[in-house]
Amino acid sequence: MKLIVRWLLLAAALLLVAHLYPGVQVASFTSALIAAFVLGLLNTLVRPLLVLLTLPVTLVTLGLFLFVINALMFWAAASLLPGLNVNGFVAALVGSLLYSLCGMVIDVATERLFSRSDS
Repeated sequence: MKLIVRWLLLAAALLLVAHLYPGVQVASFTSALIAAFVLGLLNTLVRPLLVLLTLPVTLVTLGLFLFVINALMFWAAASLLPGLNVNGFVAALVGSLLYSLCGMVIDVATERLFSRSDS
């Protein structure tokens, strides 16, 4: 149940990002659901490999290169999906930052919600 709620909230967060920043467009809530799923898959499967391969650059930049990796994941999802459009790398960077902030808020909220229901 927690996973489904988190997925729905992340799809809504993607719509919020598209509403707040004109460089990111989402066609519909269904497109946002699919995009949230694909972003989750990319972040689970591809991102760890990229982080490992770019570890020297990440260390030299004191971790700031991780923002570039997040933007690449966001941009890759947009290039795979017709319902998600990102206007260039800067839009992917801003969109991924906003989406990550929303994701952190969602993670804290779902942890608090589901930890209370368990007790």
